[in-house]
Amino acid sequence: MARPFHPRLEDLPRILPIFPLSGALLLPQGKLPLNIFEPRYLALVQDSLAWGRILGMIQPSEPTSGPQDPPVFGTGCAGRVSSFDETDDGRLTITLTGVCRFRIAEEVETTRGYRRVAADWAPFAADLDEDPEIVVDRTRLLTVLKPFLKLHNMELNWKAVEAAGDLALTVSLAMACPFEPREKQALLEAATPSQRAETLIALMEMAMAEGNGGKGTLRQ
Repeated sequence: MARPFHPRLEDLPRILPIFPLSGALLLPQGKLPLNIFEPRYLALVQDSLAWGRILGMIQPSEPTSGPQDPPVFGTGCAGRVSSFDETDDGRLTITLTGVCRFRIAEEVETTRGYRRVAADWAPFAADLDEDPEIVVDRTRLLTVLKPFLKLHNMELNWKAVEAAGDLALTVSLAMACPFEPREKQALLEAATPSQRAETLIALMEMAMAEGNGGKGTLRQ
């Protein structure tokens, strides 16, 4: 499927503005809606709109540590601002379309209050493939998905689930399901879409086995 607005590897910026947000998972080809209201992140989005519409989503590695600029994980995912809207009360509502993961080579000086990093894209160049290979045990996934959703009082359109391709389904579920931040990081850092699907299924199975909705199921 052609993606006319999707950047190529050489189009991705060397210096990337980042938005640290605990529990927010963006994956390549996923879509993440965000409500932007803090002044420095309004500035980040406004600057990104002028500079290729690319910004990096990343999770704090110590979300309860308290500092305004907490340490972050070494890997995040860049998204392209694919839609945005201004509100009368001064907010921006945007949708990010996941483009490519990145590793932080180093953090550089801030601009207008928001953080920036030197991004290493090379380890994740395959994220830019239009049709990446994926192998999913779909029967196993759907078998655990139903009780997992019931545990969390979540509902899905099952006709849409059954019609979705393996990649779209696993990306959407990984982003939408209520996993802990470190579990979401594990999904982000899975080497391939197939490994991410396996991790997704394993997290759901562990959550059901422990009966606690996934709290603390992943240990590092």
